[in-house]
Amino acid sequence: MHLFHYHLVTSRVREVEARYIGKLGFDLVARHGRIGEDLQSYEPGVSWAELDAVGFKLRLSELELGAVNVVVQPGQWPLPRVDHLGLALDDDEFDRVLSRAEDASLRVQEHGGRRTFVSTNAGYRLELHPPRDWIDELLGQSDRLRLTELHLKSDDPAGKAEALAHVLECERIGAEVEVGETLVRFTPDGPQGRPELEAEMFA
Repeated sequence: MHLFHYHLVTSRVREVEARYIGKLGFDLVARHGRIGEDLQSYEPGVSWAELDAVGFKLRLSELELGAVNVVVQPGQWPLPRVDHLGLALDDDEFDRVLSRAEDASLRVQEHGGRRTFVSTNAGYRLELHPPRDWIDELLGQSDRLRLTELHLKSDDPAGKAEALAHVLECERIGAEVEVGETLVRFTPDGPQGRPELEAEMFA
């Protein structure tokens, strides 16, 4: 089980994107959005000024570093909040997680056979991926940088952690959950609903 992806929502998309690229060294994969009614994607090399000039409306910006994938989406919060966490699972893990979600009457959504989302009923979702070639390629090299810690501020750290640990059947100590090689720590004094990104660590 690998936590390799998280999806952020913020009103300051350009600033957050710039932080990942300029400060953390992420690569821009692409910006996805619309011009009028037409879907458009732009790879690195096209500036925001050029996109503004053609009337591009961003839907999401995708960034990557090593075996870590981050998506930033426009939303209402200045400080980024986490919509969902993305996990790579083997076939048995995938089946067990879906079975626990169904037993707990959690909402499960499939998107075109490519992605499966599970609601935790704790303000955020999980995006589950069984084995796929592109994920194997992303995670395949042992020396690739990985997400080691993710700190999320919330109104109910223990409750948020319990929801994650229950669905994934991971070890929890208080408000900390071991998800594969990644420690997810829920910290206090955060908002209701989607947790707020506080810090991340890579190695």
